[in-house]
Amino acid sequence: MKAFVVTHHGPDGLEAADVPVPAIGPHDVLVEVRAASINPLDVMVRNGEFKQLLKYERPFVLGHDVAGVITQVGADVRDFEVGDEIYARPRDLRIGTFAEQIAIDADDVALKPGSLSFAEAGAVPLVALAAWQALVEVADVKPGQKVLVHAGAGGLGSTVIQVAKHLGAHVATTASSKDVEKVRALGADVVVDYTAQDFTEVLSGYDVVLDSLGADSLERSLTVLRPGGLAISAVGPPDPAFATQLGKPLLKPVMALLSRKIRRRAKRLGVRYSFLFMRASGAQLTTLAGLYADGTLRPVLDRTFPFADTMAAMAHVEQGRANGKVVVTRGAPT
Repeated sequence: MKAFVVTHHGPDGLEAADVPVPAIGPHDVLVEVRAASINPLDVMVRNGEFKQLLKYERPFVLGHDVAGVITQVGADVRDFEVGDEIYARPRDLRIGTFAEQIAIDADDVALKPGSLSFAEAGAVPLVALAAWQALVEVADVKPGQKVLVHAGAGGLGSTVIQVAKHLGAHVATTASSKDVEKVRALGADVVVDYTAQDFTEVLSGYDVVLDSLGADSLERSLTVLRPGGLAISAVGPPDPAFATQLGKPLLKPVMALLSRKIRRRAKRLGVRYSFLFMRASGAQLTTLAGLYADGTLRPVLDRTFPFADTMAAMAHVEQGRANGKVVVTRGAPT
């Protein structure tokens, strides 16, 4: 089958290739891929940024989001059957959605929201899970709390705004002037136009900040939190709790060293810091499917590319040109 594989780490490490159709285990489903979205995580994994933690054996198929149709089920699978339309974020070390087919553990799969196209459903698993886990599990956001979401017009930010509003939060976001109305339509109560304003000068007393921009934005975000507030970063540095999440407690000292600077600064300011690395969860995707089906949440797409142009889709994301999720699509076989 056709796929896009990482042959070596680096910007030129992704290539088109012919690979075998994956075999399925007793608890797996085989999925014919109809859509897969591009995430910054794909770029990071291709470049080897997590190679000490996620030890993929090259060559490996890239891709963390999928929507498609089940074509085969393992002997122990009870909740799905051939023909089901599903969406998923396959677990780490079992990624590979930039392909014609993928085998996925059934625990990572949920039925596709009926109101969404394959392209729309393929855009949301990773960002929806990240938003849910950050706001519900890590931050435990309650109605009336104040949440700041950076880059509200992007794939992750646009989803976090919607989930935060669903949870009853007062939501602020940063966006460019051209996207102010877009993020307001998603539910943002306060929009800081970063081309004209410094968010640290206009915001204060926030309970939670979710940052996906990087070190400078994260450090400055600490200053807008109330005492005891929480800054969550989706781009690092990893903290000791991440070693526990990976099941590698021996790495806690390494994680502590990597995040020492930001944790010390947070402590001096009387606030907290947490690194977020979302995990696969079919159960949470089932909950989220209900929110997409009833219109509480909606996908925000930038554009779609045909599967053959996956490399161009990756470049589009890397160049920072995406305003929403970028999706590659495959038609049904004839």
